[in-house]
Amino acid sequence: MIDKGKLEQAVVAVLKTCFDPEIPVDIWELGLIYGIKIDDEGNTYIKMTLTSPACPVAGSLPGDVKEKVKSIKDVKDVYVDLVWEPAWSMEKMTEEAKLELGFL
Repeated sequence: MIDKGKLEQAVVAVLKTCFDPEIPVDIWELGLIYGIKIDDEGNTYIKMTLTSPACPVAGSLPGDVKEKVKSIKDVKDVYVDLVWEPAWSMEKMTEEAKLELGFL
């Protein structure tokens, strides 16, 4: 039986290595990840968005997220659901991201 809590922590750690190339902050701190669900087999479902539908990495970032998360031990498969609702806004960023970008 997998430890879903530990696995989710590993997923978050990997998400913190994924960056929007236009912003020097990882996608977790930016608030681009709306949800992570892990089933009993280790299949991982990630609901995410981008800063804008016109984001230059719209085609590549979800694939990068999938590949990085899939490399985690105990992750069986990864499903990335790219959504546009609710739309991303700066309020979704963590305090750390706002500080990093000079918004605080």
